[in-house]
Amino acid sequence: MFKKQLGLLACVFTILIIALGSCKSKYEKLRTGNDNAKKYSEAIKLYNKKEYSKALGLFDPLVTRYRGQEQAEDLYYYYAYTNYKLKDYTSARYHFKTFADTYPSSPRAEECRFMSAYCYYLDSPIFSLDQDNTNKAIESLQYFINLYPKSDRVPEASKLIQNLRDKLEQKSYANSKLYLTIGDWQAAVIAFGNTLRDYPDTKYAEELDFLTIRAQYQYADHSREDHQVDRFNQDIAYAQQFIEKYPNSKYLKDAKDYLKESTLAIEKTKRVLAEAAFNPRLANKIARKDTVKSQPPSEKNNGDQKIP
Repeated sequence: MFKKQLGLLACVFTILIIALGSCKSKYEKLRTGNDNAKKYSEAIKLYNKKEYSKALGLFDPLVTRYRGQEQAEDLYYYYAYTNYKLKDYTSARYHFKTFADTYPSSPRAEECRFMSAYCYYLDSPIFSLDQDNTNKAIESLQYFINLYPKSDRVPEASKLIQNLRDKLEQKSYANSKLYLTIGDWQAAVIAFGNTLRDYPDTKYAEELDFLTIRAQYQYADHSREDHQVDRFNQDIAYAQQFIEKYPNSKYLKDAKDYLKESTLAIEKTKRVLAEAAFNPRLANKIARKDTVKSQPPSEKNNGDQKIP
């Protein structure tokens, strides 16, 4: 009895394997065959059934074979979207752009131009990674807006651009704070200024203005005495501007403390420099110091760089 059941199961499995093999060979036969019309119609059916990998396998050889023919426009449109549905955004954006360039008078040209830019948007990585695709997405979306200013897709394109700019802003903010974390104070001051210049409406403005005071104070405090007066004066200027600009800031007390400390440091530095004027040994000791004490690698040989 057991042997009969085992034999029956073996027969069932054999039939299933043959059936599956038959289905596969039918698709492969069509894919490698020369019946382009049937291949095209089956590819559309597979696309509509959301079997995108199989559809792509049939579309691939047809793209070159239908070039210049009446069906080429529809075919290429489906081909671009098949790559998009498979989340191959690099290929999809290329094919969407190629469609728009090849068929500029097509009713689908505007859609494909937008989709090409949107694929760049989807390929934009998290803020901590390289933002080349983010910048290209902004350029492509802006180009779409310029090309189709009355398009219904303009509001969406504008929103996407803002999302991308927010990501660039976040990266600039994080990078500038990193300089302060590693003790590269001069670079931090410059980076904070660059972020505020590039993103004047940034939500991080108050924090960055305060961190500029902190970084400038550290830069001055670690500088050689003959550079300290100018650098502490710059910190005083930053602190005064901050106090005037943000009278209710949570950083207000700390800003005032830096203002006081910088003022006291200038007085102390002037006393040391006055003594050095009559004490050659002290003057030589100061002259032998690095421009910035314990300066990080990025500041070596660059201690006299002017802070904007």
